[in-house]
Amino acid sequence: MGRLAILGGAPALRQPLPHYNSMGQEELDAVSKVIESGCLSGFYGSWCDEFYGGPMVRALEDAWCERFGGKHVISVNSATSGLYAAMGAIGISPGDEVIVPPYTMSATAMASLIYGGLPVFVDIEPNTFCLDPQAVRQAITPRTRAILAVNLLGHPAPLEELMDIAQKHNLMLVEDNAQGLLATEHGRYCGTVGHIGVFSLNYHKHVHTGEGGMCVTNDDELAQRLQLIRNHAENIVDPLGIEDITNLVGFNYRMTELSAAVGIEQLKKIDAHVGRRERLAQQLTEGIKGLEGLTPPQVRPGCRHVYYVWVMRFDENIVGITREQFSKALAAEGFPHFLGYVRPLYLLPVFQKRIAIGSQGYPFNLAKARYEKGMCPVAEQMYEKELVCFETCMYEVDSEHIELLVEAIRKVYARRKELVRLNS
Repeated sequence: MGRLAILGGAPALRQPLPHYNSMGQEELDAVSKVIESGCLSGFYGSWCDEFYGGPMVRALEDAWCERFGGKHVISVNSATSGLYAAMGAIGISPGDEVIVPPYTMSATAMASLIYGGLPVFVDIEPNTFCLDPQAVRQAITPRTRAILAVNLLGHPAPLEELMDIAQKHNLMLVEDNAQGLLATEHGRYCGTVGHIGVFSLNYHKHVHTGEGGMCVTNDDELAQRLQLIRNHAENIVDPLGIEDITNLVGFNYRMTELSAAVGIEQLKKIDAHVGRRERLAQQLTEGIKGLEGLTPPQVRPGCRHVYYVWVMRFDENIVGITREQFSKALAAEGFPHFLGYVRPLYLLPVFQKRIAIGSQGYPFNLAKARYEKGMCPVAEQMYEKELVCFETCMYEVDSEHIELLVEAIRKVYARRKELVRLNS
């Protein structure tokens, strides 16, 4: 394998990995047709047929519905907007508690704060990094209103079990399925198990429209409330005769016709895009088998993992060097990666300083919720010590690239004792 690059040897990967571009002629043609039509957004913020958007938006919603099987699909301009709309639609009110994982993109936790709800951070389980159901049970109080589960890195959360918990305690289950497009649990698509599922079409997701999101629900009332919140709800409650106007202070979360046109073409390619990432991840997993102290992604029985990010767990006690030493040597070999995924969200200033809406600590001043280091030890361990992450969605790789990526890991692993001497 040669000398380590960090010690002056030749790197395993001599050239940077090419970035993946999922856009093609189909998307270009679709966008051109929209531009030629002159209608770049079909929405009106007043009550009329166009309240529900233009032809491309509706066509994308119909296509999404057909593919994933939900009764209703509501497009939005981002998954963040979708999460905010979902919290509004289920009726989150000041002082309500929403159980969330700490190991996810920040929007998951911010969504309930927008309505005065309080995120209650519950630890993850250490193999698939999703909510630990037992910890969820222990966190439920009389103030708990909802569970917001994340299908993290492309692996399903224990959705059926979480839905059972939600039904037992009369809670709502919302899925943040930004990273789990085509992931399944026992044959059911992630994003369709909870009361509302939110998908992302952000530019580095499995399929994308630059920015965008989709909300899926089988509930007629929730669908209507999502549509209202998306598009200036306060103007529409009178024409529709809606009596419960809780949280129907609307926003502009509308998707453009341009984005929808791209989304329609991207959706047609979804199996190829996701399948490519699955093959990449599985070959990486196979390539590091037998390296004691490096644990590739685990897949829970009955689940399909779609590998938005491929991660391995690093055990420095077994490997004999720190994760940071390993990482520096791996980077020198040309293997692009990052460590830890995200810092547990309760360590963000918004929670440490308890300042969110206004300057007086709302909504934290409604309860005695505490956000302390150590409250979710598994998430902290993954962030601080264990996870090494590779973004499968970012790169255009073939079998030769994968072999070089595996070579880089094996090379650093085989010569790791040299790193100990380097830092002694």
